[in-house]
Amino acid sequence: MSGSLNKVMLIGNLGRDPELKMTPSGQALARFSVATTETWKNPQGEKQTKTEWHNIVVWGKQAEIAEKYLRKGKQVLIEGRIQYREYTDQAGVKKTACDIRCDNFVMLGRMEDGGGRPSGGGADDYEPTGAPAPASAGGQVYDDDIPF
Repeated sequence: MSGSLNKVMLIGNLGRDPELKMTPSGQALARFSVATTETWKNPQGEKQTKTEWHNIVVWGKQAEIAEKYLRKGKQVLIEGRIQYREYTDQAGVKKTACDIRCDNFVMLGRMEDGGGRPSGGGADDYEPTGAPAPASAGGQVYDDDIPF
């Protein structure tokens, strides 16, 4: 294989509400964190868990949608790529941060719990960031529509 690939897919829960900022050029930027948790049993049969925190960066119209609809604790699927950035902290020490540059996100969970298509607002208010909703039931997603 002669190419390279930088692809990340995460399913986790938001650690905080997205913070929306505008760049000097007027581009929207949202930042938030997502937690993913791994669970396993150790050799003694005891349940173990480890949570990893991921810094997510979303740009443009998707940043505005994220700020409007994503909330702390809600489950989300993030699709994007890893990006590293260098910065200098307040003490003058150079540091490197790892971000996930989000190309696409999908709100998961039941609509009553704040997942799925956002509630409130009209259809013109919402632009899907993932696969289109099933055509059955006028765009509504019901458990019977999910193939698993």
